Amino acid sequence: MRFGIACLIGSYLLSQFYRAFLAVLVPVLKADLGATPEDLAAASGLWFLAFAATQIPVGIALDRIGPRWTATVALSVGGGLGAAIFATATTPLHIQIAMALIGIGCAPVLMASYYIFARSFPPAVFGTLAGMSVGVGNIGNIGASLPLAWAVEAFGWRNTLWALTGLTLVVAGLIAVAVRDPARVPPQPGGGSLRTILTSRGVWPVYAMMTVAYMPAAAMRGLWIGPYYADVFAADTARIGQVTLVMGLAMVAGNFAYGPLDRVFHSRKWVILTGNLLCALCFFGLWAMPAASSRTSLALIALIGLFGCTYPMIMAHCRAFLPPHLIGRGVTLLNLASIGSAGLAQVVTGRIHAAIPPDPPSAPYAALFLGFGLAMLAGCALYLLSEDRTD
Repeated sequence: MRFGIACLIGSYLLSQFYRAFLAVLVPVLKADLGATPEDLAAASGLWFLAFAATQIPVGIALDRIGPRWTATVALSVGGGLGAAIFATATTPLHIQIAMALIGIGCAPVLMASYYIFARSFPPAVFGTLAGMSVGVGNIGNIGASLPLAWAVEAFGWRNTLWALTGLTLVVAGLIAVAVRDPARVPPQPGGGSLRTILTSRGVWPVYAMMTVAYMPAAAMRGLWIGPYYADVFAADTARIGQVTLVMGLAMVAGNFAYGPLDRVFHSRKWVILTGNLLCALCFFGLWAMPAASSRTSLALIALIGLFGCTYPMIMAHCRAFLPPHLIGRGVTLLNLASIGSAGLAQVVTGRIHAAIPPDPPSAPYAALFLGFGLAMLAGCALYLLSEDRTD
């Protein structure tokens, strides 16, 4: 069981890497393929949208087939094929196709872990285990920063992608060998479906919060931090690798820190609300002074990474409303809200960035920062209506 969970967390490490590595590849993909920030915004958005679109079938597969083969097949076929297409890409369209396939491949990996946690461990520790998984997985976020920049400079981006293709297939094979499915839940009287979950009023404010909680930090780390530093502060690939590393480390720390806070403060709602309000405040700081200095911006971005890691805690809050036989569909539906909004945001922000004249160069980014901050405030307002529930 432990080695199987470790393999699933390793696959989530790859998922975090793939959703974040485009920010570092901006200069080389622009030089080799003529890819613009808008092309890469669309590619990143397709990763999230494909990931989100797969959540409903993933949830059904987790409940009916189990996490072992659900994760193995998706990661090997979608992730492996997508990485190989990326390695051979000759146009921005190939990058977009590759990212969509990789998104499908990564779709079940974290939810497979959460399914096992929810079915095989006490409910009171779900939040801690969820935060631990995301915290360890965010090492992939770190790998997609300065280490990736070094690898690209040393071996070239195509060879680096071929190595990632092989690594993805190896991890998928380990999942097939090591993961053990929890015992199946017998059919329940009256059954149950997505409609059962959606008719529960308790989950709606939680879904509203999840829709905006992950999206801004994901957009910053996965895409906009690279173009922002390149355009406003004339950063090269190495410097972009450094700033993405700082944000990635902050996100790792944030996920570990949030994990046990529901037991410390005997509340999930107020921990989640406080963290997201502080994250929104940091975005307003970037909007107010987008070109003040690279260090000031980096400090605010690091705080966004730290405070914006309420995802596992929101997942634990939703888990408290779900019956055992609908856990797979419930957590993947919540993940759909999170990842789907992140994908839409990247596509929309790419168009906003293209529509605003870069005079000064920070102007398009200031608009993005303001939009992220306002979206988080709206989500917090709806989340105030939620019921605070712990296990």
